[in-house]
Amino acid sequence: IAASRVPCMSIMNMPPLPYIKRIKSVLSQTVEAAYTDPSVWSGFESGALTLCSPDPQAVRPPDERPNILQVTLPTNFKVARFDNEKSDAILERLERDIDAARFGTGNIEIPVKLRVHQSIFVPLAKWSMLLAGNYRCVTQDGMRTAEQAVHSNLDETRSVYEFVADVCVALGASREELVTFTKYADAAKSLSRPASVARALNSGAVNVERADKLVQLLARQKGMCHPVVDSIVELVDHRLNANRTHPKQ
Repeated sequence: IAASRVPCMSIMNMPPLPYIKRIKSVLSQTVEAAYTDPSVWSGFESGALTLCSPDPQAVRPPDERPNILQVTLPTNFKVARFDNEKSDAILERLERDIDAARFGTGNIEIPVKLRVHQSIFVPLAKWSMLLAGNYRCVTQDGMRTAEQAVHSNLDETRSVYEFVADVCVALGASREELVTFTKYADAAKSLSRPASVARALNSGAVNVERADKLVQLLARQKGMCHPVVDSIVELVDHRLNANRTHPKQ
């Protein structure tokens, strides 16, 4: 795929390393420790790879057929442009086609949209949500729901959320490109399941997406740190080491 130079759109929470290289203020080699194997991305051309902020929450119901998703938080995928007008035209067509799509015989509008943005910083809006919510679903010996992670200590949640937003601004984002804490906190009230990273660790995963470590390393580049972010990274490291040392059958 990398050698073909076809445009690729990532919908992972963890931004691919070539996308990070599109942020001119970042020393990309210093964040490679956040990736299980950074060399896997070496063949990709940065301008041919873009990123979504995957704000919608969806789960695969365990008893359903493959490719059946249940959307628990219907909102939009916010995607950044490519560095190529021809590739951008593909994104714009996808945006229009999804807007026009209808589900089944009831003419039901698709609840999750694609929104194309000029700024490469728009997808970074998800980072505050990940650190304030998703990764705080991970506990010392288990997991909790995203709603509990956010609302059990709202002051701490706000502090983490705003810190990550400050990191994004230090990288070049504007405040207007980010999601306000109030909007996120309201949406989190409906997040009744633990985040996927917590479920994976609970199931014995030996590798997970390390957006937590990526944000920590990016913050350090800017001379910034937050004790809760550091504790999140330490806890995920601990849970991964435990899973590797005592693998679940």
